Amino acid sequence: MKITIKTDDKIDRLDKFLHERLSDLSRSFIQKQIKDGEVTVNGKNTNSHYQPSVGDVIEIEKTEPRVLSVAPNQEVKFKIIDEAPDYAVIEKPAGLVVHPAPGVKEATLADGLIYKYPELKNVGEDKLRPGIVHRLDRDVSGLMVVSRTQKMFEHLKSQFKEKKIAKQYTALVHGIIEEEEGVIDTPIGRSKTKSGKMSAHTEEFEGDKQAKTEYRVLERVKNYTLLRVIIHTGRSHQIRVHMNSIQHPIVGDALYTNKRVKQIDLGRLFLHASRLGFTDLSGEWREYESKLPKKLQTFLSSF
Repeated sequence: MKITIKTDDKIDRLDKFLHERLSDLSRSFIQKQIKDGEVTVNGKNTNSHYQPSVGDVIEIEKTEPRVLSVAPNQEVKFKIIDEAPDYAVIEKPAGLVVHPAPGVKEATLADGLIYKYPELKNVGEDKLRPGIVHRLDRDVSGLMVVSRTQKMFEHLKSQFKEKKIAKQYTALVHGIIEEEEGVIDTPIGRSKTKSGKMSAHTEEFEGDKQAKTEYRVLERVKNYTLLRVIIHTGRSHQIRVHMNSIQHPIVGDALYTNKRVKQIDLGRLFLHASRLGFTDLSGEWREYESKLPKKLQTFLSSF
């Protein structure tokens, strides 16, 4: 849709102007469209605060919210580690989003899962997360367990809630950590300064959630430390937030970092879910391990 600003238009900042003109769209949806580059002024991207002028040509790509959905997609690739009638253990590659969400335009792991396991369509609490009881960030790789039956979904959900699932990660962080092991027990909540970002708060704010991360040094190499990390809670971006809070951000993380760190473009995070353990429906403990992806191994051996 194209809108040309005329002399008799009531001109306000861009998001407000569009909300007035397209009253069926929420302001938050319009702001998201602007942020995602779906709105241009005179052919160029801008921001919500831009003040249009007479003669400006505004183009908005979408005039109605995109309906999120999951559809079978055989092009979505992931590695199957183990299969059972009621669950599957898979290895998610870095760069793959787990499930649909606003702003995600590409196919997700969920699309690939229901292609491989059609029965997942009826498993879970959310059709956008078929059989999915936990997730990994887009740029994190590693092990995930997927429920193939509703009974297993409830069983795994209960284990996550009771903190009986064993989750272990391998991470490379900036700087040398002198102590052999440590625990970060700091609440995590929404950042007070940047939208979409989480933050560890030494002073607990409303909405913060308790978060506990344990780490042990595996190796020190050059100006980096390789860690084994165990999380005792499952907060959004927990490892990334906690490691950055002690001034040792994850290598490859441009969001949770500090100015003293020299950024390294790995095209992903040096964070891999390397071990996963849970109890199956028969009460037997199942545990799986995953080696570092070749790209991370190559980077580590380059020092």
